[in-house]
Amino acid sequence: MIENTPRPGILDVDVAIIGAGPAGLTAGYLLTKQGKSVAIIEKDATYVGGISRTVEHQGYRFDIGGHRFFSKSQQVVDLWNEILPDDFIQRPRMSRIYYEGKFYSYPLRAFEALSNLGILRSTACMASYLRYKLFPIKDVKSFEDWTTNQFGKKLYSIFFKTYTEKVWGMPCDEMSADWAAQRIKGLSLWGAVTDGLKRSLGLNKKPNDGQAVKTLLETFRYPRLGPGMMWDAARDKILATGKGTVLMGHALDRLAAIGPNDEGYNWSMTAKGANGTVQIRAKDAISSAPMRELAKRIHPLPQSSLEASKLRYRDFLTVALMVKSEDLFPDNWIYIHDERVQVGRVQNFRSWSPEMVPDEDMACVGLEYFCFEGDGLWSSSDEELVAQATREMEILGLCDPGQVVKGAVVRQEKAYPVYDDDYEANVQAMRAELEEKHPSLHLVGRNGMHRYNNQDHAMMTAMLTVENILAGKRVYDTWCVNEDAEYHEAGDEGDETAIAAREIETGGDNKPLNQDQVAALTSLRGVPERIKPDEAVEDEARKRA
Repeated sequence: MIENTPRPGILDVDVAIIGAGPAGLTAGYLLTKQGKSVAIIEKDATYVGGISRTVEHQGYRFDIGGHRFFSKSQQVVDLWNEILPDDFIQRPRMSRIYYEGKFYSYPLRAFEALSNLGILRSTACMASYLRYKLFPIKDVKSFEDWTTNQFGKKLYSIFFKTYTEKVWGMPCDEMSADWAAQRIKGLSLWGAVTDGLKRSLGLNKKPNDGQAVKTLLETFRYPRLGPGMMWDAARDKILATGKGTVLMGHALDRLAAIGPNDEGYNWSMTAKGANGTVQIRAKDAISSAPMRELAKRIHPLPQSSLEASKLRYRDFLTVALMVKSEDLFPDNWIYIHDERVQVGRVQNFRSWSPEMVPDEDMACVGLEYFCFEGDGLWSSSDEELVAQATREMEILGLCDPGQVVKGAVVRQEKAYPVYDDDYEANVQAMRAELEEKHPSLHLVGRNGMHRYNNQDHAMMTAMLTVENILAGKRVYDTWCVNEDAEYHEAGDEGDETAIAAREIETGGDNKPLNQDQVAALTSLRGVPERIKPDEAVEDEARKRA
């Protein structure tokens, strides 16, 4: 056994972790429980939790995007309960779609939808649906093609086009078709209509309002002070072991492969902070940093850095408005399908937890804008964004602008990995090279794997990575994680038997995932085969891989 001999100015640990989000902190917590030493660097100077953090402003708390705590995996549920045993509350779940000044229940209530759309438009929607079922688009290449085939052009234009283009900042006819299939595969228009008719007529039976499959959770668990409470607790438990170091306000500068050297270290990591640079040596490294950013900082530079540089991200900002009023609406959030405004979704923070809003006479809402770093929205001043949000709440009829007392802005860079036509080949190129050349470097989480993961997806990639590190080899395939970020809406929490185990190749020493692990890595909607590209594109993808 090689003795760990500390060097002046160098922090020596078993595992260096990049990023203190759900994946990084899950890994750090489980490793320190097993007696391993870890050092975690986090770019944010104040908050841990990444996109799952909770920002506080003058006593008001803001959830970045909305994070319900529900998982099909009992392992994940148990870990949440272990880290935060006494601070979960049960909250009612409600969300609606806003379209042309009217609200549409979700799931669909047929009579309400028919009434809101009007008989002529409803008839046109059904006619369009039947037309594309009888004569579908044969050469399906885009999100627009796939969704039109599934729902008809009319419903696609009403309920998918506007919101999707706001979120991703590109025309739907340029978006990958497999993204649509992953996100909304399994939705049946006919099934939704017939179920909505039954519910509208009161023909369904309890429990669950007669639905054969529980499509939406009626309630969900939530930390009483927001999701950041979970990750603050995880950080504190890591530090309490005496085995963990968390360096806030430190961004990755360089990750150099050095070994194994004479002392058994494979990696030398430098991180820059406000007070200088920290150097960390580690036997294993875990990265939840965006793949594009990591590739720039690995030494020697990976051959796949060119492919990694082509990965794209969608950024996000929340404008929180404090309004002198009772709660403006009962929903947890409302999806905004309206071309008059730029806002994509409006959160109601008190509906997430009453403790998020300190004043009973005030409402607090968060308007979510999807943007690219450096564009007009992102570059606007906080004052301009608060003014825009106030105007848009008035346009939507959701708020009297005279009642807005103050506002705050939270920016989140690289919130969503973009699924363009080339992302899969680019990710595979970097993944394959790193696994071959650097088996002690592990990619986890949403941005670390360029996959639009849920919180529990990200956690399970970290949990499996910890098992691999403890075993000293890759016994689990962490890339079995689904590429779908849809919340697990069906079945009961921890009901791991509801999803069949995915078959994986188990060559060598790899272990098959158990059902509980699969439950955390998949969702109700299976990942379809990718749309096959033209032969020329396929040949080019093979060359890059």
